Amino acid sequence: MIKTGISSQIRYVTNVDGETTDVLVPIELWQQLMSSVNPDNVSGLAWIDEQEPKAQILADLQESVRQAAVGQTFPVSELWDDIEA
Repeated sequence: MIKTGISSQIRYVTNVDGETTDVLVPIELWQQLMSSVNPDNVSGLAWIDEQEPKAQILADLQESVRQAAVGQTFPVSELWDDIEA
């Protein structure tokens, strides 16, 4: 539920048919919302990455080291192939 003070700051954008298409939020409120989602703004990591368990991070690192040890590597240029712009 949105508190009365907050809801009075939010503006809705509608199309010609009157359907809500977007929401405008004052920058100060937006920054408060973002800091509540990702309180560690220093790291720059996405929220999902911040929440990844340390055990999973360690397991991923161990698997990467194992793959490198047996020669399962690929050029750095391929790292960017699956990343969307």
